[in-house]
Amino acid sequence: MTEKSHIFFVEDDLSFGAVLKSYLELNDFSVTWVDDGKLAIEKFRSGKYDICLLDVMLPNVDGFTIGTEIRKLNKHIPFIFLTAKNLKEDVLRGFNIGADDYITKPFDTEVLICKIKAILSRNSQNPAAQIKEEYQLGRYLFQFRLRTIQIDDHQQKLSPKEAELLRLLCENKNELLPRETALKKIWGDDGYFTARSMDVYITKLRKYLVSDSTIEIKNIHGSGFLLQVDSTEN
Repeated sequence: MTEKSHIFFVEDDLSFGAVLKSYLELNDFSVTWVDDGKLAIEKFRSGKYDICLLDVMLPNVDGFTIGTEIRKLNKHIPFIFLTAKNLKEDVLRGFNIGADDYITKPFDTEVLICKIKAILSRNSQNPAAQIKEEYQLGRYLFQFRLRTIQIDDHQQKLSPKEAELLRLLCENKNELLPRETALKKIWGDDGYFTARSMDVYITKLRKYLVSDSTIEIKNIHGSGFLLQVDSTEN
């Protein structure tokens, strides 16, 4: 029998929290539930978890703040925001913090289970032998495992998703990377909100690579992205 995946769950609605916790446990997950935002970080520090489910609108400390602190403590643990807030600004803020998904209430609990399993499955599958460690992009050296890009004496640290996206672009250098391919491989979903999140990450990567004019990430309208490196320039 395999060990159950452990979910760190933060939700202040006692009725909803109790129902969802029971449903997750019925689906063979172990769940630690915290109902007050100010207690969340201390509880997270004291346990070992595989994924986090975070409500946004919480008493004392909101879910965005908790997500930010969790990302400082653990750069790799995936988390999902559960919230009634569906404004574009809130969704983008959630993804910018590093969330793997942003689900608005009310939602289908079966869909939530599928999303959790998909995220956990992606995290557990790590075909290291098939992934290059380093990529040379013009004057930049991209080290995928270390999640850094370096030019001269300047080094930029990347988030896990930034590194994954840049790796896919490198693997398809000077060729089209279809939008759907990147979304499904990294986010496991090609919906509207994840597509907007990827656009944010593309913008960040462009800024990181701005010091070498031979490198350009082009947006091919309606199709995807093209990492173009002009080797004819010095």
